Amino acid sequence: GDWSSDVCSSDLSIGSELCRQILKFRPGLLILFDVGEENLYQVEMELQHEHGFNKFVTVLGKVQDRELLEALFSQYRPDMVFHAAAYKHVPLVEKNPWEAIYNNIFASFRLLRAAREYGVERFVLVSTDKAVRPTNVMGASKRLAELLLLAHCGGKTRFMAVRFGNVLGSSGSV
Repeated sequence: GDWSSDVCSSDLSIGSELCRQILKFRPGLLILFDVGEENLYQVEMELQHEHGFNKFVTVLGKVQDRELLEALFSQYRPDMVFHAAAYKHVPLVEKNPWEAIYNNIFASFRLLRAAREYGVERFVLVSTDKAVRPTNVMGASKRLAELLLLAHCGGKTRFMAVRFGNVLGSSGSV
């Protein structure tokens, strides 16, 4: 497909690895979007200094920010979106369930809607094996994000999800 621009969450685990893998396809522009400035900076430095890649834009912000999403999609018109941003730490999410709902469900919904409205070719939701038969808030919130993804299918955008198990060294549960 056309790899002219992609959106990639720069989480220092799955998101940053996605960015590394996307580089192999020589994207025209990589949009790094993260709520954490340190994570965003580290990925930016890695891309520049370890990979010699400079065709990226760094965006510090929240996926929940509808106006920011619309501005990004309107300006850059990405071909692909990789959505890896989520609260993943099971014990913390159990203690703060509303944050999981706000971040893992509502933010995903806004990103799915923006992808559909702006004609993104492909949207990949990074989910979890804990969404199979959820026994905790994190798994349930990711399962709901998957169901929202399924509800958006049928238009120009190809929506898909991939489930990962525990990832050693990731920011989340192991």
